[in-house]
Amino acid sequence: MIEFTLTPLGAHRVRFAISPLEELLAALRIGLGLHGHPPRVARLDVDTMAGLPIAELLSVLGDPHYICEFLSPPTTGPGTTVEAQLAEVRRTPTAQVATELDTLNVETGGLQADPGRARDLLASQLEIAWRELIAPRWPVLRDILDADIGFRSGQLAVGGLDAAIDGLHPDVRMAERAGANAVVVRNPARARVPLDRRGLLLVPSVFTWPRTSVIAVAPWQPSIIYSARGIAGTSAARPDNTGLARVMGQTKARTLTALDEPMSTSALARLLGLAPSTVSSHLAALRAGGLLTTARRGHVVLYARTRLGDELAHG
Repeated sequence: MIEFTLTPLGAHRVRFAISPLEELLAALRIGLGLHGHPPRVARLDVDTMAGLPIAELLSVLGDPHYICEFLSPPTTGPGTTVEAQLAEVRRTPTAQVATELDTLNVETGGLQADPGRARDLLASQLEIAWRELIAPRWPVLRDILDADIGFRSGQLAVGGLDAAIDGLHPDVRMAERAGANAVVVRNPARARVPLDRRGLLLVPSVFTWPRTSVIAVAPWQPSIIYSARGIAGTSAARPDNTGLARVMGQTKARTLTALDEPMSTSALARLLGLAPSTVSSHLAALRAGGLLTTARRGHVVLYARTRLGDELAHG
């Protein structure tokens, strides 16, 4: 069990963030066969992965029990970019690199002999893997992560931290420990981490599934990486919209059933592979029919199903 104690200093710094490199590492470990693949996510191109010049990176990620934390530096929030994280990787002190490489229980081809060279080589290979495997899909993946944060931020605003943590993942819950509240994560490791001024990051992930991943070791930012909403559902669990399509047309039926989470026009267009203008027209028609409602988040308008829309979408 890992317990993050909500101290007066750290409790108000529990927040959501997105980590592009965390997504990359999780995807690569799926490709290595170390984790299961989320059923509702398009599969990684394993053949392309095998053909990339990233042998050292794959060897380092081959340890089933430990991931070098310096390969995925802490994010600053939902707007963190992969470029910023890669720059942080390249600034990792060589002593930290050496410590983490020595923790691995896999053959790394002598990377430990020169931690500075190892750091720079691995950073370059991360950049290659990102460009070839994740970058083309990042807009769609980012939409999923943004939708999760939007939903949970709403829960946090209305019901506080208890509401945001509830339903985050079966392995994560709020509890009272020694007279203080704590976020408790089911995990083979045992640790009690009083949150300092850095607080706790809650990081949704498309590829981290079905278990959570936890960062609780100094000097890294305390973090919980959890499966984004909807990732665990199977494609078979989606209702058959054949009958619905006969009534309202295939595209409107696809649009309605795709809105398991509130989404913007552009995000839905990317998900469905349609032009934004086409999706916008269908969204307007569904909204006029009482099947959708809208809400504004910043400068973005999000569409969500009404109760009637849910009843139709789920047959």
